[in-house]
Amino acid sequence: MKLYYPKSHYNKADRGLLFPLLKPFIKAEGFTDAQRIATYGVSEKDIDFTDHLQMANVVILTMAWNYYVKTKQEKLAIAFVEECAASSKKVIAFNAGDFGVRIPYFENLMILRPSGYKSKYTANEYALPSFIADPLKKYYQTDEVFVRPYLSKPVLGFCGQANPSSLNAIKEKGSTVLRNLKAYLGISKNEPQQLLSTSYLRASILNNLQKSSTLKTNFIFRKKYRAGVTHDKDSHQTTLEFYDNLRDSDYVVCVRGAGNFSVRFYETLAMGRIPVFINTDSPLPLDNLIDWKKHVVWVDYKERAQVAQKVKEFHEALSKNDFIDLQLVNRNLWQEKVTMGGVFKNFLNDR
Repeated sequence: MKLYYPKSHYNKADRGLLFPLLKPFIKAEGFTDAQRIATYGVSEKDIDFTDHLQMANVVILTMAWNYYVKTKQEKLAIAFVEECAASSKKVIAFNAGDFGVRIPYFENLMILRPSGYKSKYTANEYALPSFIADPLKKYYQTDEVFVRPYLSKPVLGFCGQANPSSLNAIKEKGSTVLRNLKAYLGISKNEPQQLLSTSYLRASILNNLQKSSTLKTNFIFRKKYRAGVTHDKDSHQTTLEFYDNLRDSDYVVCVRGAGNFSVRFYETLAMGRIPVFINTDSPLPLDNLIDWKKHVVWVDYKERAQVAQKVKEFHEALSKNDFIDLQLVNRNLWQEKVTMGGVFKNFLNDR
C-alpha cells in the first residue's frame, strides 16, 4: 500500500500536531529503523511512501486539522481535500486534542480522533487510541506480563487526579460553559462538550468502590494531573508509582479526563490488566474488529452507581484460568491492534 502526504504542509514548530503515523518517519537524519520500532512500534518496512499523489492508495493530510485552524490555513487543507477528490483519492485527517475542532464534511475525507462522543460521530469519523511507549519494556525491562493469580476478592487499582469538592466541580463546569459559549458564538472552532466535572465524577466512582466489601481497593489520589509534575515526567517517581499501581492491581478504573477518552485505558491494556471502563459515550478504536466487552468491565454512565456490582459479576464469571488468560489476551490485544503499528495496519487494510 502506497501512502502520500503533502510535504510542504509540514511545520516543525508545530510537530505536536503532525499526523501520528508520520511522526516515526519525519525524523532527524540518523534515526534508525531499530529506534523507530522501539519508540513507535512501527517499521519503515510497514509503510511504502510515494512522492506522487496519483500513485497513492492512501493520502494523509500532513498536519492535524487543528493546526490549519490555529494557523489560519484551513483553506489550504480544504483545497487539498478537494484536489484529492478530483483525483478520486480518499484523505485521512487527524482531529487532535481533548476536544477536537469542527471539520467540514467531505465524502472523500476520513477523520481519526481520540476524543468526541460516539453517538455524535459522523459516518467518516473513527476513534484513534492514545499511543504510549511499552511500559513493560520502558519501566520493567521485560516483555512478560506480571501475571496475577485469581483472588476471590479482586484488587481494583487507580492512581490519578480525583476531586470530591463541589466547589471545584462548579468551577470545572463553569469553564466548560464558557468554552461552549465561544463555540456556539463562532469565536472558537472547538467542539462543544458535555457539562460535566470529570474530577468529581472520578471521585464519586472511587468513593463508591471504597465502600464495597466485595473487592479490595488500591487507590492513590493526586490533587493535580500527573501530581503536578511538569518536567522529566517519564522518569519521575510518581510515574513509577502509577505503573506499579497497575502492576499490583487486577482491575483498573478508567474514567475519561478533560477529553472524552482515557489514556489510562490503553496503559492498563499494555500492562496486561483489565480496565473498568466507564462509558461516557466514549469512542473506542477498531470497534468493528474488537468486541471490547470481552476485554473490559463495561459500565455505562447511567449504571455508574453499580460499578462494584459490575466488577463482582465480571470477576465471578471467570475461572482461575480465564482470569490469567484475559491478562495475556489484553496485553496481546494492545500489542497487535492498539499500538501505532497495529491500529494503522488494521485501519488501512480495512479501507
